[in-house]
Amino acid sequence: MANGNIVVTEEHATRVITLRRPNKKNAITQDMYREMSRAIDTVQNNPDIRCIIITGGSGVFTAGDDIDDFLKADTSRPETLSNAAKFLYSLALNVKPIIAAVDGASVGMGTVMLFHCDYVLASTSATFSAPYINLGLIPVGASSLLMPRTMGYQRAFAMLVMGRTFSAAQAETAGFVNTVVSPGHTEVEARKVAREICKLPSEAVAISRKLLRAAPEELTRRIDQEAHLFGERLKSSEAIAAFNAFVMRRRR
Repeated sequence: MANGNIVVTEEHATRVITLRRPNKKNAITQDMYREMSRAIDTVQNNPDIRCIIITGGSGVFTAGDDIDDFLKADTSRPETLSNAAKFLYSLALNVKPIIAAVDGASVGMGTVMLFHCDYVLASTSATFSAPYINLGLIPVGASSLLMPRTMGYQRAFAMLVMGRTFSAAQAETAGFVNTVVSPGHTEVEARKVAREICKLPSEAVAISRKLLRAAPEELTRRIDQEAHLFGERLKSSEAIAAFNAFVMRRRR
């Protein structure tokens, strides 16, 4: 099943969600958020699907939000964050194990979503960043909650407040990447992991996963808090200046 820049396939009890917008480095549009959310939501009560893989294919995971699309949506309606928020809610409320296959750059939401995943594979060429600070913005997607818990406050500060980029090796050491593989092999290895999970007793997996993870209501509460502050920051002089500078650079 393909819908625009999101391709959804199924095999071996696994739904595979592929970002396919290579000409824009898989930058995520409002429509793509909506389609990814739908792809996750529609398997929640399907016992035949026991695992989800999110991948960007070979070479790049995602460049994060498509800024041009974001700015157009922000101009036309104040609730522009709703599609991204719906996707984040889908991740927070999801009950199926999610595996991410990251080959190449993972920016912004690309990195944030990994902290909602259960198993992350990365290629040696993968990089991870969430540089919202560079646009005068703040963390999103409950990343201010999940990142410190996963990799410690200091590493989270370096990524979210200082805007630093992590290599695959650094991400593995930090604890949010399980396995590092050769470029071009992340999706193949992700399918192997999915098959391993799908062979396990599904009810025991679901209960164990629930015990290990933050409560959905805690995640959604932080998502809402961050979204509110994010919306306020969009109106700030810092953010307006940063976005204007971004647009000027694009025009040169």
